[in-house]
Amino acid sequence: MTPKQFDNKLSGSSFKLQPLYKQVEEHVIQLIVEQHWKPGEMLPSEFELASQYNVSQGTVRKALNSLTDSKILTRRQGVGTFVSEHTGHQALYRFFPLVADGEKPELPKAEVMQLRLLKSVSTEILNSLGLKAKEKVIFLSRRRILNGEYCLLEDIHLPYKYFKELLDEEEIPHTLYHFYQTRFNLTVHKTVDKIKAVLARASDAKALEIDRGEPLLKFTRVTYSLDGKIIEYRVNRCRSDRFHYLVDLE
Repeated sequence: MTPKQFDNKLSGSSFKLQPLYKQVEEHVIQLIVEQHWKPGEMLPSEFELASQYNVSQGTVRKALNSLTDSKILTRRQGVGTFVSEHTGHQALYRFFPLVADGEKPELPKAEVMQLRLLKSVSTEILNSLGLKAKEKVIFLSRRRILNGEYCLLEDIHLPYKYFKELLDEEEIPHTLYHFYQTRFNLTVHKTVDKIKAVLARASDAKALEIDRGEPLLKFTRVTYSLDGKIIEYRVNRCRSDRFHYLVDLE
């Protein structure tokens, strides 16, 4: 991409009212969304970007630092700046906070129970996904395994318009967010979780191999992509007898 093309994009009306570093920051996001730079790929140096954007190196550095803080980019000392990948390790600490009591965090295995296109969808699910009444939704149901025990049930709803090829997949990986990123070009940027205590229903108890009425943690999550799309609505029901919710903020 030539400096002129960078200048043209920075001069767009959506950028004009923002500080210069925010203009650079949002344009870098735009280029990642457009797959100009793909997950794991190294960006040009600060000097090169400053020259292409016709801004100071300090402005570029401020933009890249902000994107690194947001985990959109990853900076490797002495090597360069890379587009972040949602690898298993990252997903473990950022997006899967359930840990077995007395154990270190571990990425659980996932067993697919259902994968299908829904014939009808509740208003709650449509609203949570920001969809209209007749838009299609894919349903993925899985259960997670830690230390040889079923620990969590996942009911995942995905907009068909973004994930239609998912129905043809022979195998779905344990780590979905890396899969969304590499297979569908949808990078998870933000999740909003709501947590409450519930009692296991008969279906929960059977799937988790526990007694009906045992306490569970219910997580309701809405997931947003880098460009602001709602790409996932999920409800997790987690055992709380030998597992706990871990939050490690730095």
